[in-house]
Amino acid sequence: MNAETSVHKAAPRPRHWRRELVELAALFTAVAVADAVANTVAHGPGGPELLITSAVLLAATAGFHVWWSRRHGHAPPPLDTGTGAEPVTREGGGATVLWRMRTTVRDEPGSLAALCGALARHRVDILSLQTHPLAEGTVDEFSLRAPASLEAGALTRAVAAAGGSGTWIERADAHDLVDPPARILHLATRTALDPAELPLALRELLGRCAIRSLPAGKAAQGAEGIHDGEGGPGTVLRLHTPEGDVVTAERAYLPFTPTEFARARALLALDARLGPRLPGGAEVYTLPRGEAVTVERAGQGDLDEAKELHARCSPATLARRYHGPVRDADRYLAHLLSPRHGRTLAARTASGRLVALGHLLWDGEETEVALLVEDAWQRKGVGSRLLERLVAMAAEARADSVYAVTQASNTGMVAAMRGLGLPLDYQIEEGTLVITARLAGYVPDAAGHVRVRGTAGEGHGRA
Repeated sequence: MNAETSVHKAAPRPRHWRRELVELAALFTAVAVADAVANTVAHGPGGPELLITSAVLLAATAGFHVWWSRRHGHAPPPLDTGTGAEPVTREGGGATVLWRMRTTVRDEPGSLAALCGALARHRVDILSLQTHPLAEGTVDEFSLRAPASLEAGALTRAVAAAGGSGTWIERADAHDLVDPPARILHLATRTALDPAELPLALRELLGRCAIRSLPAGKAAQGAEGIHDGEGGPGTVLRLHTPEGDVVTAERAYLPFTPTEFARARALLALDARLGPRLPGGAEVYTLPRGEAVTVERAGQGDLDEAKELHARCSPATLARRYHGPVRDADRYLAHLLSPRHGRTLAARTASGRLVALGHLLWDGEETEVALLVEDAWQRKGVGSRLLERLVAMAAEARADSVYAVTQASNTGMVAAMRGLGLPLDYQIEEGTLVITARLAGYVPDAAGHVRVRGTAGEGHGRA
């Protein structure tokens, strides 16, 4: 169910009993003062001076009455928790920000109105609203425009005071203003064109959460549906694929709703119905030494060629890539080539021989990049070219950063990451090096090369 807020003309304000009481008290005060002055004048000396004093007091009382009436006659009435608050006019405009907020309210008349009233008192505009009915209440999802000076903590405290619980809030952008049916259709289109978009589409559909896909052999047993997780009751959503894999979504801030489960299952069913597919579009690049390579998407149909690439790589190259026993390298390929886990790029020579693989892996809420280049093609720019394209894909997917896990002695990977020109952070633990590239300010050019707005310095290493 979708609802959008509308602006209503303010109804005439009724005169409040407190205002009437003040006016009556002012009238009696004026009468009492006049009576006291008249008695004093009639029975004592100094009559003219007392008459002047009386006139001044009456004028002051009348002035106070006029000031009080004008001040409170234009003030908004006290907010009633059973009705919406009157729209507030913003003085001089001012900067605003967009928020996406979810909160749970009691399923009873007036609860949503009280929440809207609390938002209006903080000059927050409700741009859209979705409701997710539950047995014990209703989850309301808002798109809000709030003053830039209003912090998220103050907003959540106002919502809690109005009866909201389990509130989650994050900054939004113009994409979140698209109405839910249009957004769901857009996500379905993305998934139909590229199966690797499924985890990203689920993350966007369900809000900020960690999406993981486990192979059939390693998937934890359990029925489809909403389950309890580390984040609390109902914070894990589990879905089964036709191949027997299990796709899970987990978040720590708010339980999933039956509506969200139904939407996620429908998106997964669409992906399964369309079957294996990869978007077309190969790009040919000339390397610094003159060799030409073709870069294109790879999938599970390239498994045999990927195994042959493994056979041509030295044990040291495989060890730098997989950080484990070389004999197990082939076992990782089916997982890496699955579009449910990310995107894979293949670099081929003019004769069609596969010489390098680049992986962009969806790791929960994070994004990993990894490269494998055949020994004979190392130090020729193949890995750098693949890495640039992978980072461009990560930016298109709105990732905040990408990280690479390698060995401290892998100077080729370190050089490729440094060649991106992006701010880097380093973390070294027991010989394993994790390099994180932050994508803020990243701008790919027409050829997919990395460009950074302004000056991009390197981050400090963290041991």
